[in-house]
Amino acid sequence: RRDQTVLAGTLRVSVPDGMAPTLTRSLLAFCQEYPAVDLELIGENRMADVAAREADIGVRLTRSTSNVLVEKHLANFRFALFASADYVRRHLSTRRLGKGEAAAHPFVGLDERWKALPHEKWMRALGATRFAFRSSSMDAIEEAVRYGVGLAAFLEKDPRSAGLIRIETETDGPSQSFYLVYHRDLRKQPHVRAAVASIEAYMRAHR
Repeated sequence: RRDQTVLAGTLRVSVPDGMAPTLTRSLLAFCQEYPAVDLELIGENRMADVAAREADIGVRLTRSTSNVLVEKHLANFRFALFASADYVRRHLSTRRLGKGEAAAHPFVGLDERWKALPHEKWMRALGATRFAFRSSSMDAIEEAVRYGVGLAAFLEKDPRSAGLIRIETETDGPSQSFYLVYHRDLRKQPHVRAAVASIEAYMRAHR
């Protein structure tokens, strides 16, 4: 039976910038069920120090090494290559990027600080030589792709890819794991438990 405690206050959730739309959707049920809790979802390109309570909940790309954090594996999502319908019509009507063809197309990606990320390395392994647009913001990358600037890698389940055309590639995109962490002192906090349950339920349903 649902905890009858009236939940109120503020809950801070730190997520990777690229996952902000997905995590927003995962918490909509929580917002509706607990309207007195104010939710702050921070999409950022740094890993918040949840152990130091910079956030109540953190979603991360890597495992935690802290012994004060509770960690849960959320999901594995795979990257794929996408382009706008207009770009496909003008430059890639086959919707397939064959071997040796990537160099003929401009790509869109994260700025140079993130070139070691698996999906950035994968685009270069496909043969990408020119990145016509780079940004630290996934929202900016999405806009550039929709405008037809070039090809980009998005998670298959990313709401940003809605309306874009998936491009078949010679090799599958890399898989990315996501982990949820929160301070062990918050284990009995009803609002934290409820938010964690909401995120986990959404991720299970959309794997």
